[in-house]
Amino acid sequence: MRIAIIGAGIGGLSLAGLLHQRGFDVQVYEQAQRFARIGAGIQQSSNALKVLRSLGLEPRLRACAFSPAVWNNREWDSGAVKHTLTLGERFEQRYGAPYLLLHRGDLHAALESAVPAERIRLAHAVQRVEGTTLHFADGSTATADAVVAADGVHSRVREQLFGTQAARFNGRVAYRTTFPAALLAEPLMDDCTKWWGPDRHIVTYYVTPDRSEVYFVTSVPEPEWRTESWSSKGDLGELRDAFAGFHPAVRQVLAACPDVHKWALVERDPLPAWHRGRVALLGDACHPMVPYMAQGATSAIEDAAVLARCLEAEHDPERAFARYTATRHARASEIQLTSHRNEWMSTRTDPDWVYGYDALQTPLAEAA
Repeated sequence: MRIAIIGAGIGGLSLAGLLHQRGFDVQVYEQAQRFARIGAGIQQSSNALKVLRSLGLEPRLRACAFSPAVWNNREWDSGAVKHTLTLGERFEQRYGAPYLLLHRGDLHAALESAVPAERIRLAHAVQRVEGTTLHFADGSTATADAVVAADGVHSRVREQLFGTQAARFNGRVAYRTTFPAALLAEPLMDDCTKWWGPDRHIVTYYVTPDRSEVYFVTSVPEPEWRTESWSSKGDLGELRDAFAGFHPAVRQVLAACPDVHKWALVERDPLPAWHRGRVALLGDACHPMVPYMAQGATSAIEDAAVLARCLEAEHDPERAFARYTATRHARASEIQLTSHRNEWMSTRTDPDWVYGYDALQTPLAEAA
């Protein structure tokens, strides 16, 4: 079966690697001219690592990632601990895989290594899909037996299949960046901390095993900013003013930060369907979520594992897509809603339903 994947992000490359591993004729089409190590951190919990392990990537990821001992949730001003999630060996024993913090670019490079270079075509921007024929911006076309759109939150294919769904701006923006830890005046940071303020928060953690690189991401009310782009730059003065009353450990990180990106946080309702005919959606294309649980990329990796299994089990792509949707829809929607509430880990939390999930072993639902 020839499978065309639109988008070479984390979800698209995960699916490509898993399908190539299973002997499928897979081709990935990516609009970017080249891949870049964009300055963002990412958390990969056990439910993602189980899938990445099956691709043979675990040793590489352990070598470039930071393995935190705990994830602390602290009061914004006093630093008092609200709740602690124990990680490290205890977490790995409970859930069967580690919890890693790393640079998004390092995860992306690892996934790229799992896909033969000739199976990834850069500078191929898909304008529309007719049946299973892809039409590119340069006028060329490509045809497959089935198409999977992993083309992100602004998915053209989603709009083509299900119409335009206006995004709801939630009045908040996220600032984020990575920078050398050597710029910190002194090491006040925990391994991984979410600082909970009354109407805003900031998450700080290391993304390299030697603690040489720091990452943070925020959520701040700023209703006048509506640019939903990962490349937009933010104003450091505005950022520091927004957290002026926070604990010294937070202010130290922001004082050391040399540059920052900024994007508007928008939300979309869960889609009732993820496929039509021989075209299906994956990851942010079908269940975009605010980054308050650190499960967005992980959910796309879970999607990829389940979809690869469904395509392997079914000769008919439409039936495979129906089983994939039936298996994944409820869980992805629940994570989407839980993330929206922004309460995850703020108090004592039972994380088993998130971290204990195994996309490679969960029973596949029958087609509706």
